[in-house]
Amino acid sequence: MSAAAKARRVNPQLDIKVFTDNSYISYSSCGLPYYIGDIIKNHDSLIARTVEDFARQGTQVITGSRAVKIDSRQKQILLEDLSGSRSWTEEYDRLIIATGARPVRPSLAGAELKGIFTLRNIQDSQAIKAYLKEYQPKHAVVVGAGYIGLEMVENLLAYGCQLRVIEKAPQILTNMDPDLAEIVHSYMEKQGISVLTNSTLTGFQGRDRVNEVTVGSHTFPADIVILSMGVLPNSEIAAQAGIELGTGRAIRVNGRMETNQPGIYAAGDCATVWHLISEQEVYFPMGTTANKQGRVAGENAAGGNATFKGILGTGISRIIDMEVSRTGLSEQECKNLGIAHISRTIKSRTRVPYYPDAGLIWVKLTVEPDSRQLLGGQIVGFSGAGKRIDTIAAALASRCKIDDLYNLDLAYSPPFSPLWDPVLTAINRF
Repeated sequence: MSAAAKARRVNPQLDIKVFTDNSYISYSSCGLPYYIGDIIKNHDSLIARTVEDFARQGTQVITGSRAVKIDSRQKQILLEDLSGSRSWTEEYDRLIIATGARPVRPSLAGAELKGIFTLRNIQDSQAIKAYLKEYQPKHAVVVGAGYIGLEMVENLLAYGCQLRVIEKAPQILTNMDPDLAEIVHSYMEKQGISVLTNSTLTGFQGRDRVNEVTVGSHTFPADIVILSMGVLPNSEIAAQAGIELGTGRAIRVNGRMETNQPGIYAAGDCATVWHLISEQEVYFPMGTTANKQGRVAGENAAGGNATFKGILGTGISRIIDMEVSRTGLSEQECKNLGIAHISRTIKSRTRVPYYPDAGLIWVKLTVEPDSRQLLGGQIVGFSGAGKRIDTIAAALASRCKIDDLYNLDLAYSPPFSPLWDPVLTAINRF
C-alpha cells in the first residue's frame, strides 16, 4: 500500500487500482505478537489506513480479489474473487507486484490439528488470541527461533504457558554469531524457557486439537504450537508471466524496482534486494525494506525517477528484557563469503554502573583488516542496548572506516550511557 500511496502523491491524476485478498490492507504486522500478548489491547490500533481512507484520495482498493495470471504482452491481469465463482480482466499501463510472502508450514502428520498456527496477518493474530483465551493452554511450543519466534515466546508467557522452543539449526538467532546467540540462549533457559537446538520437528499428535509434538524420538506436551519457520515469496504468478526470479525464488528487481518485463515493478517480501556490504542480491523480507521498496516502485510507476540503493540487513528484537540487534555482516557471514575480517567483542553497561537499571551489554564489531572498513555490528543486552545498533548502521551507510569513529561525539548523561558509550568502547578495541 506504500506504493499506491506514493504513486498518488506523485501524480494525483492517476487511475490507481489495488487488488488484494485481505480485508485489512494497511497495518503493522510487526505489532501482531504484542497484540497477542495483550500489550496492544485492540487490533484497530495496528491499522494505519483503511479502504475508505484510500478511496477519499481517489485510489480504489478491491478486497476479496486475487490475481491469477499476468499477460505482460497484452498488459492485462486475470483476477477472480476468493470463491473462484467470478473472474474478470483488468488492463494496466504500469503494474506493481506486491504479493508478499507466506509462512513455511511443514507437511507433517497431524499438521491439520487445531491449535497449530502461523502468524502473518491480523486474522492469524485474532485466531491465536481467541484460542489462547478459550483453551488456556499450559504447554506452548514455538518452532523456529528467529525474531518472530522469540517475540512470540515473550508474548505467550503472558498466558502462563510453559514454553519450549524448537530450532533445527545449531543455534537460535541464526543471523547472529554463535557467541552472542549463546548469551540469549542462556538467558532464555534461566527464565524457565526450554530451548532445543539441532532439533527437527517431525510430527504432531492429538485427536481434534494438538496435544503433543514429536522431535526425533522424543515427544513433548504442546497445547498450542506456533510455527515460525521463515517465509517463502509469493512469486509464482510472476514466474508464470516470464518475470525473472532471483535469490530465494523472489522476484528479481533493480534499484528502480523494475523487473525484466517492461512496465512491471515488484516490491516488498516478494522481491529481492541489494545488500550494500556484501554487494550481493539477497532475500531479506523485513517490514522496513518492504515499505521503502514500495515507495520507490510507486514513485517510478507514476512517472518518477527514484532509486533504492539497498539494505544493511539491520534488525532488532526483544525476548522478555533482553534486546538483540544487528546490522551489516556478522563474523560468520564474512567467513561464508570469504571476506577477510577481524572481530572484537566488549562487555559493558548500558548506563553508568551507579545508576539504576544499568544493564549488561555486549557489542561485537567486525572490520576488514587491510582497509579498516567497518563491516558489521551486533548487540545483545538490557535496558536500551538494542537501539544503539543505529549508530553502527549509520556508520556503515556512510562507509566509515573504524579509524574515522574513534572520537565519535556521542551523547552522555548517567541515565543514558556510561562516559564511554559501549559502541565507542568497542570501536576503540581496534
